[in-house]
Amino acid sequence: MLDPNLNIWEEIMKTFISIVALALLPAAAAAADRPDWAFPSKSAGPAVASPPDDGQAKHVPGSTKSYTQKEIDSINSPPDWFPNEHPPTPNIVAHGKGDMVRACMSCHLPTGYGHPENSRLAGSPAAYIIRQIDNFRSGVRKGEGAGNMVKFAKYMTDEDAKAAADYFASIKPGRWTKVVETDTVPKTYFKGTRRLQLPDGGKEAIGNRIIEVPQDPELVELRDTHAGFVSYVPPGSVAKGENIVTTGAGKTIPCAICHGQGLKGLGEVPPLAGRSPGTIARAIYYIQTGDRGGPSVALMKGVVEKLTGDDVLAISAYVASLEP
Repeated sequence: MLDPNLNIWEEIMKTFISIVALALLPAAAAAADRPDWAFPSKSAGPAVASPPDDGQAKHVPGSTKSYTQKEIDSINSPPDWFPNEHPPTPNIVAHGKGDMVRACMSCHLPTGYGHPENSRLAGSPAAYIIRQIDNFRSGVRKGEGAGNMVKFAKYMTDEDAKAAADYFASIKPGRWTKVVETDTVPKTYFKGTRRLQLPDGGKEAIGNRIIEVPQDPELVELRDTHAGFVSYVPPGSVAKGENIVTTGAGKTIPCAICHGQGLKGLGEVPPLAGRSPGTIARAIYYIQTGDRGGPSVALMKGVVEKLTGDDVLAISAYVASLEP
C-alpha cells in the first residue's frame, strides 16, 4: 500500500531501492570518509588581504550595470549584472527579509548557479527545493555550514519558499564548471568558505583531492553570473566515477535509476549532472553520517553506505563532467 506521506516518485524509489540495496548493505556500516577537500580549511595556503574599498563603481564585461564594492557585498540587495537573462526575481530572492533572511541570490546568484561552497538551485524541481527548505526548518538537514540556512528557513513563510522554489526551478541549468584531469593544480587559499588561487601563482600536486577554483577570481568576487569555475581532478577519476555511477561497481546501484538518464533528474528527484564536485561529495558524506535526513534521503542511505572516500571523489568528478 502506498504511504500517503510520500509522493509517487518516492514510493517507486523506495520499493526499487529496498529490493536492490539490501544485497549491498554490509552487516555493520563503516564510518564515512570525510572528503576534506570539499570543505574550507584555514591551513590551505596563507591568508590574502583584500584591497581596501575605494568606493569606485565596478563593472563586468558585457553588462551595462555598475556597483560599488559595498553594493556587491550586500546580503539584501546584491548585484544583478544581467537582469534580462533570467525571469523577474521575487522579493525573497532579490532582497530577503531584513536581518532574518538574506537575499537568496546573495549566495546562489540570480541564476541559481551559485558557487562551489553552496548548492546549485537552477533547474531543480520546485517541490525538491521546498522540501529542502522544510528539512532545514525542521532540523533534519544539518551539517557544517548549514547554520545560516536553518535560520533563514525558520523565518521564511510557505509563500516565500514557493516563490523562491518556482523561480529557481524555472531557470535552465548550464555548464558552470569545467572538469580537467591533471597531476598538478594551482596553489590556493580560502577566503571565508571560497577557495581561490594564490595571486603569486605556483603549483602543487593534486594528490587525492578535487580542487575547484574560479576561471577568473576577480569576476567571481564581483558575483558575475558569467564567471564560472574549473574543477581539477586526479587522472583517471572521471572513468572510475563513470563505472560506479553507471554500473554500481558492486557497491551501489546505477544512479540513473533514480536521477534519470544523464542524471538530469526524474520527477521530483533532483538533477545531478554538471554540479560542483564539492556539492556532490558533501551531500554523500552527510547522507552517510545522518546529517541529512527526511524520507527522500532515507532512500539514499543504503545506496551510499559502502562508498569510500576514493569512490566519492571519483563519482563527484564524473558527475561534474556531465552536461547539465
